[in-house]
Amino acid sequence: MPSSIEAHDLIILYSTTDAAQAESSYFSAAAGVLTVADKTISLQCGDKIYSLAGARSNDWLAAFAAFLDCNFMPHDALVLAHAWRTDNLAANDAWPVDYDSFPRVVGLDHLRSNTPFAPCPWQLGLYPVVPNADWVERLLDLGVTTLQLRAKNLEHAMLQAEIKRAVQAARQHNAQLFINDHWQLAIEANAYGVHLGQEDLCTANLQTIANAGLRLGLSTHGYYEMLVAYHFQPSYIAIGAVFPTTTKVMPTTPQGLSRLARYVQLLKEKVPLVAIGGIDHAVLADVLATGVGSAAVVRAVTEASDLREAVVALQQGFAPNAGLGK
Repeated sequence: MPSSIEAHDLIILYSTTDAAQAESSYFSAAAGVLTVADKTISLQCGDKIYSLAGARSNDWLAAFAAFLDCNFMPHDALVLAHAWRTDNLAANDAWPVDYDSFPRVVGLDHLRSNTPFAPCPWQLGLYPVVPNADWVERLLDLGVTTLQLRAKNLEHAMLQAEIKRAVQAARQHNAQLFINDHWQLAIEANAYGVHLGQEDLCTANLQTIANAGLRLGLSTHGYYEMLVAYHFQPSYIAIGAVFPTTTKVMPTTPQGLSRLARYVQLLKEKVPLVAIGGIDHAVLADVLATGVGSAAVVRAVTEASDLREAVVALQQGFAPNAGLGK
């Protein structure tokens, strides 16, 4: 064991006994601890524990260091290192993209729904995220067919009324409306779907959501959360934030187009994907060039000087693929 620990050090232990003895001193110094066993690897950073299981190459540790050097968060770098295979070096692109080589996140099985979530289109197209039913109705009238209601800081009765009104409007337009966070009210209103964050997975009743026939969208912010999300077999996975955004506090730095393209390459044949975060008309073509089937937008519509013109321009960016698979 090292004689002194500094903040942001990463300590690697090869036995759980060593880890148990060292944890308190390491964590008090704000160090991360990586515990390596035969079949699992666990990374603890503060109060967060990331545990992975699966086969790994003998040079996984060198790969881990390399992916850390690429500025991935430690838990995402660990996922990539776990998926790394030495024979990747012989390929034109050595980056891990074979999902079968990626590890399994430990400890999720008891949370998964036994009922499949209802599917949604592979190409969801333009996907505005808006704060109230007024915005939902305005965008529906402009021909938008996929939306998310992200209503915040409302009393229960007002929130219930907003969701009910938005769901009724979407149904009248034969549109796909996802309700952010409030899954019980979404079920009550018979919404098309619900969108949850990673933090909701331990509290939301996924079985109840699936039994009600609602679609499920899940947020992700890197490889580890993508593995978590895909474990639950959602209707779609959202990837972000692609670019800087001011609409909410993000847990990671912006992913950028290169990483988005890697994420899409990994999951595009397995689940519908939605890019989100700082997307507007100026960058939409570059976002769609990664192969992602949908782009969620916020300020590109809510702060548009001419809403109709903005929606038309964004919709044209998706033609002719928007809405396929509905």
